[in-house]
Amino acid sequence: MTHPFHPWRGREFVFVAIRQTWGEDRVSFFDELGVQRSLPRGWTDAADVDPFVVLAAGRSAFRVEDLVALADLVDELHRGADEAAGVKLISPQLLTRLCRPGLASEPQ
Repeated sequence: MTHPFHPWRGREFVFVAIRQTWGEDRVSFFDELGVQRSLPRGWTDAADVDPFVVLAAGRSAFRVEDLVALADLVDELHRGADEAAGVKLISPQLLTRLCRPGLASEPQ
């Protein structure tokens, strides 16, 4: 197990097979109780080595494609914030006046 945040990180298991399951390559293995389990292949040392990681040799903390995805996400969040800025706040007092007949025309 090589996934950095998985609780089984660093543990070794008895390998069974790599199979296409649930739309992805998964590694099947037996846990310490003999129960067959599976995990995404990318979470194990059976995953293909990322050429960028090999060539970067620790000199880069992020891959370009990940930074582009992050920039897209930030842009999307900014667009959402800009659209939300156009939303008008309705105070409880205004809502009360709007909901009571005859009071909506009172000066604000």
